Amino acid sequence: MGEREIEQFKAERAKLNQIVMKYSGRNIKRFYSLDSQVFSEGVLPKKMKELLGLVASLVLRCDDCITHHIIRCYEEGVKDDELEEAVAIALMVGGSITIPHLRRALQTWDQLKGQE
Repeated sequence: MGEREIEQFKAERAKLNQIVMKYSGRNIKRFYSLDSQVFSEGVLPKKMKELLGLVASLVLRCDDCITHHIIRCYEEGVKDDELEEAVAIALMVGGSITIPHLRRALQTWDQLKGQE
């Protein structure tokens, strides 16, 4: 996933979220609001919360979520060694079935870093 693909991913995610909101009632809107609140700055910094989201997404094997959290981790200034420790936890909890997702996550990370 190069720079162009990352920007396309972000644009498509935003567009699809707009469509979801178009058809959403109170319950879906509340869930989206809660999601935003949970990942905002609090006792735990945003960076830590994005790493936690990444670990959960890797264990659940949700590629869209993984990509989103990898991008957010990069934007929040996560360092390579912090990312490695977090994905090691995901691998330990999720087992070897997470390896294909781990590969793609680190490929995206590598491409984000290549944009520097």
